Amino acid sequence: MRISRRAFLGSSLGTAITAPVVANPPSIRITGFGFLRLRFSEMMPRKRNATIWSGGGQAGMTQLELHTDAGIIGRSLPRSRDLIEHLFHRVKGENPFYVERIWDRMYRHNRKPVAKGDYIEAMGSVDIAVWDIIGKALDMPVYKVLGAHTDTLRVYAAGGYYRDDKSTADLVAEMEGYVGEGFRAVKMKVGGEAMNVDAERVSAVREAIGPDIDLLLDANNRWLAYDAIRFGRKVEKYEPFWFEEPVVADDFQGCAEVKRALDIPIVAGENEYTRWGTRDLIEHRSCDILNLDTVRAGGITEHRKISALASAYHIPVAPHGSPHMAAHLLASTPNALIMETYPGVQSRYNPALPLYPVQDGFITMPQTPGLGIDPDPAMVKKFKV
Repeated sequence: MRISRRAFLGSSLGTAITAPVVANPPSIRITGFGFLRLRFSEMMPRKRNATIWSGGGQAGMTQLELHTDAGIIGRSLPRSRDLIEHLFHRVKGENPFYVERIWDRMYRHNRKPVAKGDYIEAMGSVDIAVWDIIGKALDMPVYKVLGAHTDTLRVYAAGGYYRDDKSTADLVAEMEGYVGEGFRAVKMKVGGEAMNVDAERVSAVREAIGPDIDLLLDANNRWLAYDAIRFGRKVEKYEPFWFEEPVVADDFQGCAEVKRALDIPIVAGENEYTRWGTRDLIEHRSCDILNLDTVRAGGITEHRKISALASAYHIPVAPHGSPHMAAHLLASTPNALIMETYPGVQSRYNPALPLYPVQDGFITMPQTPGLGIDPDPAMVKKFKV
């Protein structure tokens, strides 16, 4: 029998539903899964970073739905969807409050343990949906269930892509537009043009936004170490906030060389998985800031371990992408630095999941139970595939 969340809370938790610690986790079980697919009218723009093209197709959104016997549905924005059915057989019947047990069962009970790959992305997708269930069951936002550290997060606007029809003047207008939206930090791509051209692009943006707006540079693993150092020296005078993924992803030693050679903080980790990938980055002294992706790295459960490991070395974390998946993690993480998000203009590509409003460089955490990503039923009715 399906029951409401409030009725479930009353029957399982009594009246003390505001306490962040649950002595006896409610008797709730994961029973099924599915995918909600929405397609919108807008076409995604064709764009590129230093290494790959993206976009060009019809805009849409897919959510993983984990069903429970309490009528609560846990949601996430999944990756590696083809592997989720395989994982579901390891979590079916589990109590979501045993989230560490669920993560361990997914990781150790299907295959020989590995630290990388699509399998970990699928695990992260399931794990985040489990946390959404927990938050909804407790009638609390996930970051407060995790143990809140802050109610606001500093954010930056991720943009500055290359397009065939895009001039430096267009890039400058784009970055100025982000500042006008309330961002105090903006990111642009480098590595996709000749070094002198990219250095001129950086110079033009810095001149336009002024010295008080942080400028982040992202090379998307474009260079070998010596070229990354050459480029870094060309743009150091513009005082970038950071230099992200300057070398190929598996060149930990090369990234360490770049870090030693430049005064710009170096960011790495976007292409790594789990605490073990984090360990390798740290042991090689590859970066000043870690940006492992919340979903790709193994979900909220695993990224909490990543953040704790990083904190022992006084390394801040700033996860790549997926702001709706990362926000609750970061609001409960003392060594969180800044969150990647997207400018308001991007909301037209997903009207069912609005972006967080930005004010003076910060967002305020949503207080909706769970992750706060449940789409409006009217939007589902209109756009469901």
